[in-house]
Amino acid sequence: MVSGRAVRLGCALLLILLSGPGAPLMAADGRETLLIELPEKPLAPALALDDLGGKHHDLAAYRGRVVVVNFWATWCTPCRKEIPALERAWQTLAPAGVVLLAVSLGDRREGVDRFLMRYPVSFPVLVDEDIALKEPWQVQGMPTTYVLDRAGRIHFGAIGERRWDDPAIVARILSLAK
Repeated sequence: MVSGRAVRLGCALLLILLSGPGAPLMAADGRETLLIELPEKPLAPALALDDLGGKHHDLAAYRGRVVVVNFWATWCTPCRKEIPALERAWQTLAPAGVVLLAVSLGDRREGVDRFLMRYPVSFPVLVDEDIALKEPWQVQGMPTTYVLDRAGRIHFGAIGERRWDDPAIVARILSLAK
């Protein structure tokens, strides 16, 4: 049986896919970034995993902070392209107290370690080898990213590669941290 939260998140994901009534955010160079504001702001599903260093991350512990949750995989070409932009964005977002959690879906730890040797990052990378978070988070494509407000509600979403270091995207995320 599908929960009401999953249905709301699925509907929100459909909105993102269709770029519905949410206004696309424009990048500094005039390109659409398609960071979509969700009209209903559903509560984010649970997320509790260890990062590659062994530190446990529970989304509930970050309540009161803006959180960016990025679902990706080592085999995903758009993910490889976006990881460096996420790292650059993280350098601006972290001092403002924003949390960035990158969740690798379906990869083994060893594969993620090898990937990060080529694409080093300083934000937490979590590994969901069993893909347990795919259904509750309604991940339909890779990468999928959600931006949660301080109340733990999904405020923005994006499916596919984004230039996360674009000043317009960073400003939109930081606006939730104020």
